[in-house]
Amino acid sequence: MKISLLFGGISYEHEISIVSAITLIQKLGKKVQIEACIFLDSQHNFYSIHLENMKSKYFSTQEYKKAKKLELGNGGFYETGLLGKKKPVTSNLILNLIHGADGEDGVLASLFDFFNINFIGPRLEASVLSYNKYLTKIYAKECGVNTLPFTIYHKKDTIQTPFEYPIIIKPTCLGSSIGVSVVNDEKELEYALDCAYEFSNEVIIEPFIKGVKEYNLAGAKINNEFVFSIIEEPDKKDLLNFEDKYLDFSRTQEILSAEIPDTLKVNLQNAFKKIYADSFNGALIRCDFFVIDEKIYLNEINPVPGSMANYLFSDFEEVLIGLANSLPKKHAIKINYQYIHKIQHIKGK
Repeated sequence: MKISLLFGGISYEHEISIVSAITLIQKLGKKVQIEACIFLDSQHNFYSIHLENMKSKYFSTQEYKKAKKLELGNGGFYETGLLGKKKPVTSNLILNLIHGADGEDGVLASLFDFFNINFIGPRLEASVLSYNKYLTKIYAKECGVNTLPFTIYHKKDTIQTPFEYPIIIKPTCLGSSIGVSVVNDEKELEYALDCAYEFSNEVIIEPFIKGVKEYNLAGAKINNEFVFSIIEEPDKKDLLNFEDKYLDFSRTQEILSAEIPDTLKVNLQNAFKKIYADSFNGALIRCDFFVIDEKIYLNEINPVPGSMANYLFSDFEEVLIGLANSLPKKHAIKINYQYIHKIQHIKGK
């Protein structure tokens, strides 16, 4: 199977997306071939990147600007020449590997739908629900999945948190622990808010519970059946910051499945199914859960996991192939102008 990787984007997670794409290329074998690497830069220009140039320095030094520019059009990405557009440089299958804005907020999903391009990734509605943490909580509640209590504030609001310290403050629309702070007392509150408001005009405040059990589970729906990864229990830290998550992004060591009772494993998978439902069809997502007093809480939905959480699957390529063959199809609408023809016929009489 051939796919084209799309990465970059205008986002605070731009660099993560680059590393994510490089890592995924290294992990793929013979079953899934990379036909094209498409980079979206900070000016919203698309570039065709040769595989041999898929190194972090190529982007940080802006060497990528020497690569060929691409244009998005009906059915795929095109090179442009003196005589206009050439044939597409990609197969009609894109793997969305853009984290944060552009890739996870629904912008590119809308464009792909508009231009009739097949892609692996969250659709518009799923992107909206998972990109905004406030909407995620509302969605989880409607799905019957618990979330921690929270309050939401805007930049000009006076903070009067109903929770005892410590609390955790998060920008509403950011991932990768960017702008996230644990606040132990009122003296730390103003600085933590300044950090969060640097990235977002809206923040969510939750009670911070020390020593909480956390589990990560990735999966997708393939031919109406769920395919799950192993369940990962992250390192025993109160809060995984940006460096914890991404300085060892490639994860060369083997990830072991969490040693948990079968009943908890089934309950986590059932909570995942409720969240995924039909909303996330066409995407491989990772849900991060808390377990407190044997009760499961959704922490967040990651609709485009770093390097697609390949390290959690025994055969990640087979998952990609299955997902590519199970993408949702848009309902075809036939435009036949019958109504206008009737009007013209009546007026003609």
